[in-house]
Amino acid sequence: MKRTTRFKQLVLAPEILLLPGVQDALTARIAADAGFSAITCGGYATTATLLGAPDTSQLGMTEMADHYARICDAVDVPVFADADTGFGNVTNVRRTVRAYERAGVAGFFIEDQVYPKRCGHMPGKAVVPVEEMVAKLKAALDARQDPDLMIMARTDALAVNGLDDAIERGRLYREIGADMVFVEAPTSVEQMRRICAEIDAPCMANNVEGGSTPILPAAELQAIGYAVSVFPCATTYTITHAVGRLMRTLMETGSTDAARDGMLDFDAFNRFIGLPEQRKREADLQDFARSKAGGR
Repeated sequence: MKRTTRFKQLVLAPEILLLPGVQDALTARIAADAGFSAITCGGYATTATLLGAPDTSQLGMTEMADHYARICDAVDVPVFADADTGFGNVTNVRRTVRAYERAGVAGFFIEDQVYPKRCGHMPGKAVVPVEEMVAKLKAALDARQDPDLMIMARTDALAVNGLDDAIERGRLYREIGADMVFVEAPTSVEQMRRICAEIDAPCMANNVEGGSTPILPAAELQAIGYAVSVFPCATTYTITHAVGRLMRTLMETGSTDAARDGMLDFDAFNRFIGLPEQRKREADLQDFARSKAGGR
């Protein structure tokens, strides 16, 4: 089954889809190994990983698409991606869709922030006129080659114009043809309930530790009406904390001994990353080649 088809089924299933956020191919493999049926990777984590910088539109479309291609190559599970504002006008949006499809993503979202955008839980956001976003969304929907590729429309209007405008935009984006709708950064459970009740579309809950939105367990979000729950930053925050502790230990003691209980060793990591399987493939191909060459 195509990964796009599988992802679509997961989104439309009665059970809420829990998507862990990853930041690169390695963390994607860790998430898949843990048993998640799909994963996501946003611009926040990608910018931190590739640039060591904040999520403020510093990465270009080709950098993002290349990053997603490496992640999709590393795992078999569907990958849900971040297309920011489409990286330009409607023409740029069409090119973004083609590049993301070639990368192998199972879906992505496009948002209505003014470029350069910023993380949805940062202050000072601005949104484009709704007509501009409608044109971009229609361009994205028309450009996709795979009808099962899930395209989600995101609005950041809640923090700018209020909840009523955000819901109105979400309903319009669904009418245009968005497969999913994402109203970013509600600040209360009451707002979350209105979003799910008043937008007739699969909606996504965005769980950012320390962000604007209450973080609820998946079961509670499902009861509210959400179809998807994502934790896009937890991996990045955990890595930053864990590696920070490791570096302080190494600096203070001159050794990693005191931190060994928080890490894998050489053999364990090689097993996890697939070195034995790679060596077996190499040996099998060498045996095949010798058998063919020896029979001539």
